Amino acid sequence: MRFVHTADWQLGMTRRVLGARPPKEAAGGLTGEAQARFAQARLDAVSALGRLADERGAAFVLVCGDVFESNLVGPDVVARACEALAAFRTPVLLLPGNHDPADAACVLRRPDFARRCPPHVTVLDTPGVHEVAPGVEVVAAPWRSKHPLTDLVGEQLTALEPAPPGTLRVLAGHGELDVLDPDDDEPARIRRDGVLAALADGRVHYVALGDRHSTWVDAADDRIRHAGTPEVTDFDEVDPGNVLVVDLDVHAARVTTEPVGRWRFVRHDARLDTDDDLEALDAWLAAQPDKERAAVRLALVGTLSLRQRGRLDDLLAAHEHAFAAVEVLAQHSDLATVPDDADLDDLDLHGFAADAATELFAAARGAPGETPDEARDALRLLHRLVGTPR
Repeated sequence: MRFVHTADWQLGMTRRVLGARPPKEAAGGLTGEAQARFAQARLDAVSALGRLADERGAAFVLVCGDVFESNLVGPDVVARACEALAAFRTPVLLLPGNHDPADAACVLRRPDFARRCPPHVTVLDTPGVHEVAPGVEVVAAPWRSKHPLTDLVGEQLTALEPAPPGTLRVLAGHGELDVLDPDDDEPARIRRDGVLAALADGRVHYVALGDRHSTWVDAADDRIRHAGTPEVTDFDEVDPGNVLVVDLDVHAARVTTEPVGRWRFVRHDARLDTDDDLEALDAWLAAQPDKERAAVRLALVGTLSLRQRGRLDDLLAAHEHAFAAVEVLAQHSDLATVPDDADLDDLDLHGFAADAATELFAAARGAPGETPDEARDALRLLHRLVGTPR
């Protein structure tokens, strides 16, 4: 039996780095135009995995939680999601996760979703065993609230008897295994020992999980897997942008990882002390592929003169229009700006302008213990406005 394992579509997601917040609150990133392209890319990834399921002859597509970013997404997000699902020729099973739990406000139970939901889509909002095809059962462990007080997967496994002869059983769950996040104070953490025992005695034959946005396989039993998100969502994800095609029998799962995502969230560390360092950063940014679908977060350390700092500002401004976003991560950067005599000479100012620049330089150098940031910012602006005519 073949099926597609996916999770964490999180349709309706916004990202601050892409200018998702109102302009007066935005800190880094671009305007909402990149955010709109990112939202469309998430739907495009869903459409791509639907085509993949059709091409591979999958019996069904199993979405292990977080179909939507939250239960509060707007009707436009719901409508576009249902349009994407309507194009599938393969049955689709949707499990509520921590972002869209099966509570009173569940988006998967809302009238606007119910009206548009295609008939080949089933919401697994009832815990327990569901027969999805002759000889194939899915054991659903949906989230019923944002903060469950028990191991929901463990609850379902404990209630199971071994699968009847000739029946394949897939566990559909959402959440982190305790080996991935061993937080003793988190009651909903999935206990891996219980999952391994259920696979060993034939209560289930595959454990499909969501919540972890990186594609992951358990080293102890490769039938325990996180599909990851089909389109990247953050900078710390190890292997996002995939879905899993699973060929399952009672003895083994043969799994193929298929990329469907097209965006990249990239972190780059750079040390900047010289003009050559600035050239290297400029070249690295220029060499990045598919800039319109890439968000870059920079961690910069080093010491630059005012002239070099102005050059850095210029090169970042020049590149950011080509990328979805370019952001300097302040909390991981330590970039000092130290004015030198050459900075003042480069300005080639005369009269009162030269006098004002001299005073700013003196203030920027400061007395011991002072933090003359305003003077340095003013000098950086002066360098950018006046340039270096010599």
